Amino acid sequence: MVKGKQKTTVFFTPSVRRKIEDTYRMDNCKSQSEFIEKAVEFYLGYLNTKNASAFLPEVLSTILIGITDDFAQRMGRYLYKVAVEQNLCNHILTADTDMDQRTYELMRGRSVREVNSTNGHISFKEVLDFQKSV
Repeated sequence: MVKGKQKTTVFFTPSVRRKIEDTYRMDNCKSQSEFIEKAVEFYLGYLNTKNASAFLPEVLSTILIGITDDFAQRMGRYLYKVAVEQNLCNHILTADTDMDQRTYELMRGRSVREVNSTNGHISFKEVLDFQKSV
């Protein structure tokens, strides 16, 4: 017997016993005892969600990390492209606009308030209508 383990009698239905006998090697277990112990640990982890790693396969975790990394890289590239286009628009506008510092600061403050109040949903038409009314 392995050190630190205790022998315990457990009763299974014949169908469960057959399933254990048929599948314990699939999990690379050396014995049915090891297979049953792993199954119990898995189920305890399932019941006790604080230990979610006991029942969430490592493969699933790796896949999720890969997906989120891909997403982050795509978003980073997209945001870079948007920043370049925004900067180009800024240069085009400033080349053709005569605006003093105070007017700029007022517009910037208004823009910050609009973005905050609309959660970033700003339409060009709404801004155009506002500017024509001023």
